[in-house]
Amino acid sequence: MSEHFEYLDIYKALISLVAGLILGFEREMKDKSAGLKTITVICLGSTLFSILSYKLAGTGDPTRIASYVVSGIGFLGAGVIFKEGFNVYGLTTAGIIWIAAAIGLAIGFGEIYIAFTFLLAALTIIYVAKMMTRYFLAYHHNKILTFEISAAHFRAKEAIIKDIKKIAKRGYEISLQKKNDRLTVTMDLHITNRQITQLEIYLIENGHIESFNY
Repeated sequence: MSEHFEYLDIYKALISLVAGLILGFEREMKDKSAGLKTITVICLGSTLFSILSYKLAGTGDPTRIASYVVSGIGFLGAGVIFKEGFNVYGLTTAGIIWIAAAIGLAIGFGEIYIAFTFLLAALTIIYVAKMMTRYFLAYHHNKILTFEISAAHFRAKEAIIKDIKKIAKRGYEISLQKKNDRLTVTMDLHITNRQITQLEIYLIENGHIESFNY
């Protein structure tokens, strides 16, 4: 037992704990499904796998055990991704789970400076991305708009779509569904904040549109 134990492993565990807490705290503040405990445990587990990998490999490949962490962590990442309608949520959390595992592996293999370089890089993009979006994308949004009209007013559909395209920066029809005497039209829109207000006024005031959602 003493042949494999080193005090350096304790330092690695503590460093991994700190790295996991830093990444996990950011997710916890945003009330995400994978928060402080999950991200920290993932980082610690990855560190342990990498330590065991090079300690027990002997003359073999020291990355063999660690390589399975890369593929295995994908299942955890997939578990926090879900789709609601046309929107997909959890991709950022899945990415953080992935990089937490990578940072944990780097710490386990003794690459502390590399691990914290990428930890800082990850935190930078997480916190700066919103600011970059705010200043460089000018409040542009992608919206999925659905609205219902009576089947009897089918000929009004093209005029409504044409009007919406004039309001939005870019838009096109995705699907058309008929249920009973109702038609449901789905559109993908690229639109600004100011145009959203104009769109809402148009949707509310148009007599053919019975309901809408975006």
